[in-house]
Amino acid sequence: MTSAETSLPSKPEPIEAPVSAALIAALLILTCGHVLSNMLRTTPALAIDVMAPDLGVTPQTLAALTSTYHFFFAMLQIPIGVALDRYSIRSVSLVLFAGTLVGAAIAAFSTGPVSFFVSQATIGMATSGMLMCPMTLAAKRLAPAQFGMWSGIILSFGNSGLLLSASPLAFIVENFGWRAGYWTAAAAAVVVAVLVTVIVPVARPEGEQRALAAEMASVLRLGVSRAVRGIIILAFVSLAMQLVLRGLWAGPWLMTIKGLSRIEAGHVLLLFTLALVVAPAVAGIIDRKLAHRRVVLLTLHLVAAVLLLTMALGAPGYPLAVLLGVPLLPVAIDSVLLVTFGFLVSMQPLIYAMVRQAVAPENIGKALSAANLAFFLGTAVMQSITSPVAAYWGLPAVLIVMAGCLAVGALIFFALTRPSAVRARV
Repeated sequence: MTSAETSLPSKPEPIEAPVSAALIAALLILTCGHVLSNMLRTTPALAIDVMAPDLGVTPQTLAALTSTYHFFFAMLQIPIGVALDRYSIRSVSLVLFAGTLVGAAIAAFSTGPVSFFVSQATIGMATSGMLMCPMTLAAKRLAPAQFGMWSGIILSFGNSGLLLSASPLAFIVENFGWRAGYWTAAAAAVVVAVLVTVIVPVARPEGEQRALAAEMASVLRLGVSRAVRGIIILAFVSLAMQLVLRGLWAGPWLMTIKGLSRIEAGHVLLLFTLALVVAPAVAGIIDRKLAHRRVVLLTLHLVAAVLLLTMALGAPGYPLAVLLGVPLLPVAIDSVLLVTFGFLVSMQPLIYAMVRQAVAPENIGKALSAANLAFFLGTAVMQSITSPVAAYWGLPAVLIVMAGCLAVGALIFFALTRPSAVRARV
């Protein structure tokens, strides 16, 4: 039983109505936006070495520029959460797809750091609600137990966008250049927007709407409330490790430290990404079967930190490689570590489920926005931190810093979500 659950009186579980085919279609089409978002945010992972000289910057500078995406993504979480409560999900989604088309086109036309900065800011804002659209629809239309499973399905399907930026993107970059990846994303945005127009119904939110400023402030209040703050801290470090490693440093690690070609690195990243795709669906199943989300999340994140540290210490000249008497850990071991790490840190449905359980029904949308804000603000901060670390101390130091942050965040989460530290729902 979670800590949030212990503070609430037991209630009979509502009867689960079957999920209609129309709702399933709407959820999956909206989730295509999250697929596109994942593809765009991870595009530099396999192309940073050719993008940097083309844009006239160093790889470290380009890495810092890509963090712009996550900062603007995080900044828009509060307005997006409010918009989804005030306007139809379809209308919000279509605006986001239009912005994605513009941002991808700017990226494809970029000639230097300024234009690429603008593209990342535009794409970050435009894709900021791609996950929240299907999540909000699911939270409002499904029973709590169904939401746990479907949030996992949404995240798993959405993470398939990472598959597109593995071997397929490596092929595109090798044969057509990195700009072709952004043109592909722009075309996909048009196609999915048409499908949203046809399939997703117009359903304006009902009920009285509060002042816009009050609505936005309530998102922040929920995020720092006693019932939610521990979960928010775990959210801050959890997704960040997955996205920063997959979207930025895993490719350079495999190519520069392990000596793989771009295509070979793409194959390893494909395996890593498959773990990111499968894990959320598994988490949805776990959420229906187990009642110990808090302990499960702590254990998974601590083990993930150990795996990341092991990979770092196996680099040339680092303690594990020296201890084993090898120049560096074989790439096969790194592949296993990456895949296992990706699986363990992709249990975000359990975090979403804890957030939903901790708040009253009328606050679910805003609480999910607060969690999403933490997810992507943490990603932006971690990406900004790791860029100078890579420049001054190298990629192994990046992995060590990430492992340390993950472990500390998990321990703080566990301390703040103990039953004595959590009050009733907010």
